[in-house]
Amino acid sequence: MNDKPSSLRDNVYAAIRSEILLCRLAPGEDMREADLAARFEVSRQPVREALLRLEQERLVTVLPRQGYRVNAVSVSDARDLLRFRQALEPACVAEACEAASAETLDGLDAFRSFADDSEHDAFIAYNRDFHAALAAASGNRRMARAARELIEQSDRLTRASLSGIRGRDPAQLVAEHVAIIDAVQARDARTAARLVRDHVAKAEKRILAALSRAAIVN
Repeated sequence: MNDKPSSLRDNVYAAIRSEILLCRLAPGEDMREADLAARFEVSRQPVREALLRLEQERLVTVLPRQGYRVNAVSVSDARDLLRFRQALEPACVAEACEAASAETLDGLDAFRSFADDSEHDAFIAYNRDFHAALAAASGNRRMARAARELIEQSDRLTRASLSGIRGRDPAQLVAEHVAIIDAVQARDARTAARLVRDHVAKAEKRILAALSRAAIVN
């Protein structure tokens, strides 16, 4: 990571954040600045700054004189995050219905299908990109940025609960996406908002049920 200082800090932050969201740095895992600095071939300063930023996102806890710990997946925090999505994402699609260009809405057609894949990561990426595209279509950069952060953190919840959802057929979820796309492209804000709210509520029910049975939650 041989880049300018500000870019280096951002790159280190993005790399560690990605490791956490992908559960490569597992919930509950202890971390040390020196180890991460060696791993990413940087000094400890950008690592320290990245970890403090991640603490603000509630992904990391600072352990005084000990190091850092990846936060365990909390059922209550997961519920809060998903309820926030239920409030924010319908607002995004309502704005998209009102203000997005026809070209932007046509671009959602890319999410009408998903090539069946045995790897959960492929579907998680497809799902994340779909919800992020809906948020971005709003044209409201602040809402889209906040929604993207919530959507990315939801990936971690899904990965952490994979044992409870393994083998789930994605066809129904893709069908729900298609219904949302139809409503947004028809600029039917009321229907689109309702469908998105219901879609995220169903995800909340699945994820919380799986997390409640997992050993890595608190």
